[in-house]
Order: sequence, then C-alpha cells, then structure tokens
Amino acid sequence: MLREGGFGETLVAGTRPDRWTHVFASIQSLDQARLEEIPPDHFDVVIVDEFHHAAADSYERLLARVRPRCLVGLTATPERSDGESILHHFDGRIASELRLWKALDDGLLSPFQYFGIGCGPNLSGVKWSRGRYDLTTLGNVYTADHLFARRVVQETAKKVADVSKMRALGFCVDVAHAHLMAKVFNEAGITSAAVSADSNASDRATRLSELRSGDLRCLFSVDLFNEGVDLPDVDTVLFLRPTESATIFLQQLGRGLRRSDRKECLTVLDFIGDAHRKFRFDLRYRAIVGGTRRSVEREIALGFPSLPSGCVIQLDREAQERVLANVRAQLGTGMKALVEDLRGLGEQTTLAKFLIEAGLDLEDVYSGGRCWTTLRQAAGFDVGAAGPLDEIITRGFGRMLHLDDASRLKGFAELVAASSAPRASAGEPLQRMLFVLFGFVRKPFSDMQKAWDALWQSSSHRDELAQLLTLLRDRVRRVTWPLDMPGVPLHVHGTYSLDEIFAAFDERSKKGGVKRIQTGVYQVKRREADLLFVTLEKSEQDYSPTTLYNDYAISATRFHWESQSSCHEGTSTGRRYIATRLGAKNRVLLFVRSRKKDARGVTMPYTLLGRAFYLEHRGGRPMQIQWELESPMPAWLYQETKVAAG
Repeated sequence: MLREGGFGETLVAGTRPDRWTHVFASIQSLDQARLEEIPPDHFDVVIVDEFHHAAADSYERLLARVRPRCLVGLTATPERSDGESILHHFDGRIASELRLWKALDDGLLSPFQYFGIGCGPNLSGVKWSRGRYDLTTLGNVYTADHLFARRVVQETAKKVADVSKMRALGFCVDVAHAHLMAKVFNEAGITSAAVSADSNASDRATRLSELRSGDLRCLFSVDLFNEGVDLPDVDTVLFLRPTESATIFLQQLGRGLRRSDRKECLTVLDFIGDAHRKFRFDLRYRAIVGGTRRSVEREIALGFPSLPSGCVIQLDREAQERVLANVRAQLGTGMKALVEDLRGLGEQTTLAKFLIEAGLDLEDVYSGGRCWTTLRQAAGFDVGAAGPLDEIITRGFGRMLHLDDASRLKGFAELVAASSAPRASAGEPLQRMLFVLFGFVRKPFSDMQKAWDALWQSSSHRDELAQLLTLLRDRVRRVTWPLDMPGVPLHVHGTYSLDEIFAAFDERSKKGGVKRIQTGVYQVKRREADLLFVTLEKSEQDYSPTTLYNDYAISATRFHWESQSSCHEGTSTGRRYIATRLGAKNRVLLFVRSRKKDARGVTMPYTLLGRAFYLEHRGGRPMQIQWELESPMPAWLYQETKVAAG
C-alpha cells in the first residue's frame, strides 16, 4: 500500500529499531520494561491490530502507557466472548465499520457456499460447563468416532468440485482429533497433515508453505489459524467440532474469505450433530446475517433469503431440523428458568455477567414486560424500597432495546448518573424522549418531574437503567450522524419509536403529552418538515386496502413511495413534495421499518434514512413518487428491502 519496501522498522523476535520513527511491533516484544523506555507521547499515531484483545493485560499495559494524538484500533471481531468492552478506549463509539454481510455485498470478500451436514456425533450428553463443552470429553467423542471421520471424507468429495485441487483448513477439537483426520484423509488419497501449538515453528511454516503450493490438500489444526495467518488461496473450510464462540467461528470462516484468483468461492462444510441443550446454533448464523435469535430462526426456516448476492447457506434436512429445534427451544425463555439461573450465579451478579453466563440476549431478559430488577426480586435478592411508579418503569426498559446511537445513549446515561433527580425540563428533547420511552405517552410533559422523582426513589431501577445503557452502548454497531436540524436530536440511520420521533420534534397533543398519529405521514409546520413513515412488509390484517401502499427501495439511494390516496400534484401536499426538487425550505424525512412487529411480536422502531428529494412521479390519488436519498441506505436495511420486495 505504501509502495516503500523499506518503510519502518520492526520490534519483534529480538530485532530492535534504531530510529524509532515508524515501528512495527509485536505485543510480546512490548513487555513492561521496554514500554517504560518509550515516552508516552513519543508516537503521534498508534495503530493496534486485532484490537478485540485490548481487554487482555498485555494490551491494557500498552494502552495505559501510550498517549498518542490518534489511537486506531482494527479488528474483524469487535465482540468479545467474555463480554468485556473495548469501546471505552474510543469514547464508546466506532468510527467506521464494515460488517461481514456488507463486505460480502460489496465484493470485498469471496462469496461462499455453506453446507450444514447433519451427520455429526451426538453431543447431547457431553458435559457442559461455563458456557462450553468439556474439551476432554468432547475430544474423546470425536477421536473414538472413526465412522464420522470417514463420512467427512465422503461429504468433502461430494461437495468440493475437485478435491485434488482444493486447499482446505479443518478445525478440530484437539491434537489427537487433528491427527486422526489427517490420517483418514491420507488413507483416502487426499494429501493432508496436522499441526498444533505443540508443533515447532519450522514445521508449521513448512506445512503452510505446502498448503499454499498445493503439495498439501488439507491442513488440520486446533484453533491455530484463527487469526494472524494470511491464506488467501484457501478455498475450503471444514468445521469438525462445535464452536461455542461466534468470534472464533467468524475468525475460522474468515480464513477462507480472502479473495484470490485461484478460487471462485469458498466452500464451507459444517458437520452438525445433536447438541447439548445449552449450545447455541444461532450465534454462528447471527455472525453471518446479523439480527436476533428470532430473526435468525426465520432465516433458517426460510432458507436464508437475506444473504448477500452469490452466497448460499444450505442445511440438509437433518441439520435444519436439529438447528431449528435448538434455536426454537431457546426462544421461550421463561421466568422460572431465568430465576433459577440467577440464583445459581448469586446476588452480586451484574446484568452483563448474567447475560454471558446464561447465554442470553437482552431481549430474553426484557420480554413479557419484565426487567432485571423484577428477576432479582423473584430470585429473593434485595432490590430496595419500591417506588410509586415501578410498574410503569418496569415495562419501559423493554422499549429501549433499539437504542443505537452513541449521542442518545450518552445523554441518557449522563441524566441517570446524577445523584438526585434532575429538574424536569419539557424544553429538553432528551428528557422528553426518555419520558415517552418509559411509557408516559398519555401523560402531559408537565408530569415529567413526578417520573424522575419516582425513578430516583427506586435505586434498583435507576442502577438497572445505568447498566442497560452501558450494555446498549457496547453493542452499538451502526454508524450514525446527527440530522442537520438544530434542536432535534435524531441521527441519520438511527432507530426510533414513533413516540420518540414526535418527542424529539416536540409535537404535542392537546393534553400536553406527545403527539400520536394513525397515518403514515405528518407535517411538522414549525420545522417545515414532512415526516414519511414506511412499513415495507404490509399485511391485510394490519392495513386497509386504501393504505396497502407500494413502497420499496429501487436502489440504495432511490426509493419508490406511494402517497396517501387523496394526494395529487394539485394539492398543497403534492406541491410541497415536488418543491423539494427545487431546493425549497421544506424537507422530507423518510423513516423506514421492515415490518410492523418483530419476531417477538413487539412493535418495530423506524430507521431514519434522512432527507429525501423529489425526482419524479406518476399518477395521482395516490402519487407514485421516486425519492432520491441524501445518504445511501445502510446495507443491512437495503438487504431487507430487497427481501421484502421479493
């Protein structure tokens, strides 16, 4: 990239820089003594690769020592399996993000064909502890099952176009399993080898070189090539063991996703057996397509319609039945089971630790109108004195799970951090938005002080809100930016409930509360703005024949929208829409959601696509308008619009 072969010096494996101007260092070389030799402000820019390790002690020492003008963290897997956040190094924000499905859609990675094959060993009885299989027992199952090893050879020969030309990586449970697989493949005429952390560096380098040159067709390992190895010619990946961590699954899948002239696509073979009831198949598929357990359940049942172009996930009948049964069994997480898990972990357990140890999502805890405090209370833990509005506040937490812009989360967190209830101010948009999120939609904003006083009386609920906001901030993965409309704290590509949107614009009902509407359009006259609310997937159950509008994305920057049935170019509304093409002051803001209810039956929020400009229209009553978006739609939503449009 720099086109300077001699750029920089290295600090690795005994080499030491002379000039210390541009240094490439391994974390192992930056021990405590050497770090203390470097002045904290010596480097203007510090770039840390594999930044998901930042919570580890060695990385923490580095980050605590250096004080650069610019810190850059790079990682393909920002989510850590232990739940530790790395975002505090960057004020809780991700500067730029390219998720797997977007990189695939943009052609930056190789497309893949993934085959889930239901012939794996039965692991339902293998010991399970602290969120994972017992490795010793798991290894014994796989090394004893020679029939499975031979089945892997057969399936590889079926699914790979030409095994005599493939370059494959196989991920195994332990060293014995890796050697067994190499032996069985060699016996079948597929030149293979096994390497592990026990292999010396020279042997590992030789085997990698043989795989690159084609002298080896398959290299089996034990979590050895998860990261730090560049193998663009790998065209086949074999998952020969269950992977509990979505991060490790992505790392292993990523070994084959580098583009190369030698391959058209990556072939992935995942051998799926009966799993322990606590094993989560949804994690691997969420790593690919995103979403929640329920949305992934829908993807599995429908054959993964939302995949990027050129990619295929095909589960055979046995695999699909096993995966669906596993995912569905974990969807209905009941109160009794949650309380039992919490009691087992103890009273000092935080919400974050509970989610990790129990293998749950926030959506599991906050379904059915319950909250973390009610779980703790049901477990017999002390939650302090009750407040006068606890019932309303309890239901409010579940309405906050869509919060996804750092500005809103930071503002709410600062509000909650105060030692005493803040002075209510209906002129503060963030206070109005939090007020309606808690469910005070039929109360006037003049009642806001009562709500804050009640929240501060219930210390458990206020502490819970602080924990929840931190977790929501840590799972923010979308890049948003402020809407260019002073006094309206909305972010383009942020998601908002209808009540939040009207609270942000300070649109009020006659009784002094937030404005509520029944139609999909609204004019904010004070702001010279037309708000358009679009639901892509409409059902006759939820919409009348006159409101089943034909709305869809034509491209990432162009959107087809039908006006209300009474609108035509001669009406004042029609003229306002058309005038946006001519630079009129009036703005059109487009809010879009995929469907009315999500898989949990909860009302879905809208994503603000930003400002839209009139391009052209056909007809009238309704007008069929094409809008040009000021900013392209986010890739995940554009993909959903394509699925909704069929």
